[in-house]
Amino acid sequence: MNLRAGSPIRVVVVEDSFVQRAYLVEVLEAEGDITVVGQAENALEAIALVAELRPHVVTMDLQIPAGGGQFALEQIMATNPTPVLVLSSSVQGDASAEAVESLFGGALIAMPKPMRWTSELECELRKNIRTIQSVPVIRHIRGRKLSRIGSIESPVRSADGQPPRPAPTPARPARVGSSVVAIAASTGGPPALAEVLGGLGQLTSPILIVQHIHPDFVQGLIAWMSRITPVPVVLAEHGQVLRESCIYIGPGNTHLKLGSNRRIELAEQPVTTHRPSADQLFESVARHAGPGSVGVLLTGMGDDGAAGLAEMRRQGAHTIAQDQASSAVYGMPRAAMRLGAVDQQLPLPAIADAIIRAVASKEARR
Repeated sequence: MNLRAGSPIRVVVVEDSFVQRAYLVEVLEAEGDITVVGQAENALEAIALVAELRPHVVTMDLQIPAGGGQFALEQIMATNPTPVLVLSSSVQGDASAEAVESLFGGALIAMPKPMRWTSELECELRKNIRTIQSVPVIRHIRGRKLSRIGSIESPVRSADGQPPRPAPTPARPARVGSSVVAIAASTGGPPALAEVLGGLGQLTSPILIVQHIHPDFVQGLIAWMSRITPVPVVLAEHGQVLRESCIYIGPGNTHLKLGSNRRIELAEQPVTTHRPSADQLFESVARHAGPGSVGVLLTGMGDDGAAGLAEMRRQGAHTIAQDQASSAVYGMPRAAMRLGAVDQQLPLPAIADAIIRAVASKEARR
């Protein structure tokens, strides 16, 4: 949905606390370019208001009555797809999985709801609203229409409410010279990563991942990814030696890099727009794995990863980018295409097979 020049961004706020709701309205409208057109205190009100008002953006608290924020999100994405920014109170450790689940359900950004708002956090909230208001969103496959009694169809879940976890595959030290796979994503990335990683269960190459996500939600991301693939998914640690059949995700506010001797490096410098940075990961893989590597750039805003992917290609790596039709946001893949950094541009469902073929080709040449 595109805005006319000077038109305010129309927002529906979903929050069950009257005090919090009033404060969010004040914060959002503080600079004049955002107007709150509707307020809902439960899931059913939220679904109805979005259908009636057709806002540009929805802010969604996950802990709300009448079904919860996840229920409201999935129904909105099934019936009236709208950019959604989630505000979650559950952000510590594995509890952050609830916020990550909202990203799988169609939300574009998840932010922790702070105990105390600061001017910096208020500015970040408004900035994120402006960022996602123009993102074209599509009807989401996880949503289900409400029946007459208000129930929805749900995927099979385990006792803790999460999808059942595949049996893990033991990880072994990676062979010297074996291929390294580096994958980066931003907005829309968690579900895209889930589809790619779900198709890589037989791959023995170590996989390094940069996903732009709030630091508080990294553990939740790892917990969710662990349930999607039989390959172990771990939080990367400085100095770790890469192991076969293992996926590494870096901690928040830290660059994830490949160092010498196939060891992981974590670094707070340089200070970049995104930390971890896709460029930092790709450039390090180009330097230390070169032609024995595969680089993949998925959906996301901006241009992070384009220059690094170009460097990987210059060093003989095989490079892949997600195509526009299957990307939630085509910014990062488009930037890579414009730099001539991409060997293959593919729809999301084809990327896992392409990675497997590229790795097999490189291994066959050794």
